[in-house]
Amino acid sequence: MHPINQIRIGGISTSEFELRDILKAWVAVSIAFGIILSNSVADFYSKFVIASLTVGIGFLFHELGHKIVAQRYGCFAEFRSFDKMLLLAIGMSFLGFVFAAPGAVMISGRVSSSRNGRISAAGPLVNIVLALIFLGLSFLALPKLFKEVSFYGFVINSWLALFNMIPFGMFDGSKILKWNKLVYGLIVGASVLLMLANNFMNLGA
Repeated sequence: MHPINQIRIGGISTSEFELRDILKAWVAVSIAFGIILSNSVADFYSKFVIASLTVGIGFLFHELGHKIVAQRYGCFAEFRSFDKMLLLAIGMSFLGFVFAAPGAVMISGRVSSSRNGRISAAGPLVNIVLALIFLGLSFLALPKLFKEVSFYGFVINSWLALFNMIPFGMFDGSKILKWNKLVYGLIVGASVLLMLANNFMNLGA
Protein backbone atom coordinates (compact mmCIF):
# COMPACT_ATOMS: atom_id res chain seq x y z
CA MET A 1 0.00 0.00 0.00
CA HIS A 2 1.41 3.37 -1.00
CA PRO A 3 1.83 6.05 1.68
CA ILE A 4 -0.83 8.76 1.63
CA ASN A 5 1.37 11.80 2.22
CA GLN A 6 3.83 11.93 -0.65
CA ILE A 7 6.65 14.48 -0.69
CA ARG A 8 8.83 15.41 -3.64
CA ILE A 9 12.46 16.35 -2.99
CA GLY A 10 14.50 17.25 -6.06
CA GLY A 11 12.30 15.15 -8.32
CA ILE A 12 12.38 12.12 -5.99
CA SER A 13 9.11 10.95 -4.49
CA THR A 14 9.25 10.09 -0.78
CA SER A 15 7.13 10.25 2.36
CA GLU A 16 7.39 11.16 6.03
CA PHE A 17 7.31 7.44 6.83
CA GLU A 18 10.32 6.76 4.59
CA LEU A 19 12.29 9.75 5.86
CA ARG A 20 11.71 8.57 9.43
CA ASP A 21 12.91 5.05 8.61
CA ILE A 22 16.01 6.37 6.79
CA LEU A 23 16.93 8.58 9.77
CA LYS A 24 16.34 5.70 12.20
CA ALA A 25 18.55 3.34 10.20
CA TRP A 26 21.25 5.98 9.65
CA VAL A 27 21.52 6.73 13.38
CA ALA A 28 21.46 3.04 14.41
CA VAL A 29 24.12 2.01 11.89
CA SER A 30 26.29 4.97 12.88
CA ILE A 31 26.00 4.04 16.57
CA ALA A 32 26.92 0.42 15.84
CA PHE A 33 29.99 1.28 13.77
CA GLY A 34 30.91 4.12 16.15
CA ILE A 35 31.11 1.54 18.94
CA ILE A 36 33.23 -0.77 16.76
CA LEU A 37 35.67 2.00 15.80
CA SER A 38 36.05 3.60 19.24
CA ASN A 39 38.55 2.65 21.92
CA SER A 40 36.76 4.31 24.84
CA VAL A 41 33.55 6.10 25.79
CA ALA A 42 35.25 9.47 25.23
CA ASP A 43 36.43 8.32 21.80
CA PHE A 44 32.92 7.20 20.79
CA TYR A 45 31.63 10.69 19.95
CA SER A 46 34.24 11.42 17.29
CA LYS A 47 33.93 7.88 15.91
CA PHE A 48 30.14 8.27 15.76
CA VAL A 49 30.61 11.38 13.60
CA ILE A 50 33.06 9.51 11.38
CA ALA A 51 30.68 6.54 11.10
CA SER A 52 27.72 8.77 10.23
CA LEU A 53 29.74 10.41 7.42
CA THR A 54 31.10 7.12 6.04
CA VAL A 55 28.90 4.12 6.81
CA GLY A 56 25.84 6.35 7.11
CA ILE A 57 26.38 8.08 3.78
CA GLY A 58 27.36 4.79 2.12
CA PHE A 59 24.15 3.15 3.33
CA LEU A 60 21.94 6.14 2.46
CA PHE A 61 23.25 6.65 -1.07
CA HIS A 62 23.25 2.89 -1.74
CA GLU A 63 19.53 2.75 -1.00
CA LEU A 64 18.89 5.99 -2.90
CA GLY A 65 20.58 4.41 -5.93
CA HIS A 66 18.04 1.57 -5.89
CA LYS A 67 15.17 3.97 -5.29
CA ILE A 68 16.00 6.46 -8.05
CA VAL A 69 16.47 3.81 -10.74
CA ALA A 70 13.26 2.04 -9.67
CA GLN A 71 11.31 5.30 -9.84
CA ARG A 72 12.78 6.03 -13.26
CA TYR A 73 11.11 2.78 -14.36
CA GLY A 74 7.79 4.04 -12.99
CA CYS A 75 7.82 1.81 -9.90
CA PHE A 76 6.79 2.68 -6.39
CA ALA A 77 9.96 2.50 -4.28
CA GLU A 78 10.45 3.40 -0.63
CA PHE A 79 12.95 2.40 2.04
CA ARG A 80 11.71 0.49 5.07
CA SER A 81 13.93 -0.13 8.10
CA PHE A 82 14.27 -3.55 9.74
CA ASP A 83 13.98 -2.43 13.35
CA LYS A 84 14.95 -5.78 14.92
CA MET A 85 18.06 -5.92 12.74
CA LEU A 86 19.00 -2.38 13.77
CA LEU A 87 18.81 -3.36 17.45
CA LEU A 88 20.76 -6.54 16.68
CA ALA A 89 23.48 -4.54 14.91
CA ILE A 90 23.92 -2.27 17.94
CA GLY A 91 23.94 -5.25 20.31
CA MET A 92 26.49 -7.14 18.22
CA SER A 93 28.78 -4.12 18.06
CA PHE A 94 29.53 -4.55 21.79
CA LEU A 95 30.88 -8.01 20.89
CA GLY A 96 33.26 -6.49 18.34
CA PHE A 97 31.51 -7.14 15.05
CA VAL A 98 28.46 -5.98 13.10
CA PHE A 99 26.17 -7.72 10.62
CA ALA A 100 24.28 -4.72 9.31
CA ALA A 101 21.02 -5.29 7.45
CA PRO A 102 19.34 -1.96 8.25
CA GLY A 103 16.51 -2.30 5.77
CA ALA A 104 15.69 -2.34 2.08
CA VAL A 105 13.93 -0.40 -0.64
CA MET A 106 10.51 -1.95 -1.16
CA ILE A 107 9.58 -1.91 -4.83
CA SER A 108 6.24 -2.56 -6.47
CA GLY A 109 5.37 -2.30 -10.14
CA ARG A 110 6.21 -4.03 -13.40
CA VAL A 111 9.83 -5.06 -13.01
CA SER A 112 11.42 -7.44 -15.52
CA SER A 113 14.56 -9.45 -14.76
CA SER A 114 16.72 -6.94 -16.64
CA ARG A 115 15.17 -3.96 -14.89
CA ASN A 116 15.54 -5.68 -11.54
CA GLY A 117 19.20 -6.28 -12.35
CA ARG A 118 19.77 -2.62 -13.18
CA ILE A 119 17.95 -1.47 -10.05
CA SER A 120 20.09 -3.84 -7.96
CA ALA A 121 23.33 -2.76 -9.65
CA ALA A 122 22.70 0.89 -8.80
CA GLY A 123 23.45 0.36 -5.09
CA PRO A 124 26.92 -1.22 -5.35
CA LEU A 125 27.85 1.16 -8.18
CA VAL A 126 27.03 4.12 -5.93
CA ASN A 127 29.32 2.67 -3.24
CA ILE A 128 32.12 2.27 -5.78
CA VAL A 129 31.75 5.91 -6.85
CA LEU A 130 31.73 7.04 -3.19
CA ALA A 131 34.84 4.93 -2.49
CA LEU A 132 36.65 6.65 -5.36
CA ILE A 133 35.57 10.09 -4.09
CA PHE A 134 36.84 9.31 -0.59
CA LEU A 135 40.05 7.90 -2.11
CA GLY A 136 40.60 11.17 -3.95
CA LEU A 137 40.01 13.15 -0.74
CA SER A 138 42.62 11.04 1.08
CA PHE A 139 45.36 12.58 -1.09
CA LEU A 140 44.48 16.12 -0.04
CA ALA A 141 46.07 18.02 2.84
CA LEU A 142 43.19 17.70 5.30
CA PRO A 143 42.87 18.00 9.10
CA LYS A 144 43.18 14.71 11.03
CA LEU A 145 39.41 14.19 11.45
CA PHE A 146 38.77 14.61 7.71
CA LYS A 147 41.70 12.30 6.94
CA GLU A 148 40.00 9.65 9.07
CA VAL A 149 36.70 10.29 7.33
CA SER A 150 38.29 9.90 3.89
CA PHE A 151 40.11 6.69 4.95
CA TYR A 152 37.11 4.99 6.53
CA GLY A 153 34.82 6.27 3.77
CA PHE A 154 37.04 4.62 1.17
CA VAL A 155 37.40 1.30 3.02
CA ILE A 156 33.77 1.01 4.13
CA ASN A 157 32.23 1.89 0.76
CA SER A 158 34.58 -0.56 -0.97
CA TRP A 159 33.46 -3.23 1.50
CA LEU A 160 29.77 -2.34 1.11
CA ALA A 161 30.01 -2.69 -2.66
CA LEU A 162 31.64 -6.13 -2.39
CA PHE A 163 29.42 -7.35 0.45
CA ASN A 164 26.26 -6.57 -1.50
CA MET A 165 27.53 -8.62 -4.45
CA ILE A 166 27.08 -11.92 -2.55
CA PRO A 167 25.39 -14.03 -5.28
CA PHE A 168 22.50 -15.56 -3.35
CA GLY A 169 19.45 -14.78 -1.22
CA MET A 170 18.16 -11.21 -1.27
CA PHE A 171 21.57 -9.66 -1.93
CA ASP A 172 22.01 -7.38 -4.96
CA GLY A 173 24.57 -9.78 -6.42
CA SER A 174 21.96 -12.52 -6.86
CA LYS A 175 19.72 -10.32 -9.01
CA ILE A 176 22.62 -8.83 -10.99
CA LEU A 177 24.07 -12.27 -11.73
CA LYS A 178 20.72 -13.48 -13.10
CA TRP A 179 20.51 -10.39 -15.32
CA ASN A 180 24.07 -10.02 -16.66
CA LYS A 181 27.13 -12.08 -15.69
CA LEU A 182 29.53 -9.59 -17.29
CA VAL A 183 28.18 -6.67 -15.25
CA TYR A 184 28.32 -8.85 -12.14
CA GLY A 185 31.97 -9.71 -12.81
CA LEU A 186 32.93 -6.09 -13.49
CA ILE A 187 31.35 -4.81 -10.27
CA VAL A 188 32.92 -7.60 -8.19
CA GLY A 189 36.31 -6.99 -9.86
CA ALA A 190 36.17 -3.25 -9.21
CA SER A 191 35.16 -3.83 -5.58
CA VAL A 192 37.99 -6.30 -5.00
CA LEU A 193 40.54 -3.91 -6.54
CA LEU A 194 39.34 -1.12 -4.26
CA MET A 195 39.59 -3.40 -1.23
CA LEU A 196 43.16 -4.32 -2.19
CA ALA A 197 44.14 -0.69 -2.88
CA ASN A 198 44.49 0.16 0.80
CA ASN A 199 47.13 -2.55 1.27
CA PHE A 200 49.14 -1.45 -1.75
CA MET A 201 48.87 2.28 -1.10
CA ASN A 202 49.07 2.26 2.73
CA LEU A 203 46.07 4.59 2.93
CA GLY A 204 45.61 3.82 6.58
CA ALA A 205 49.12 4.86 7.55
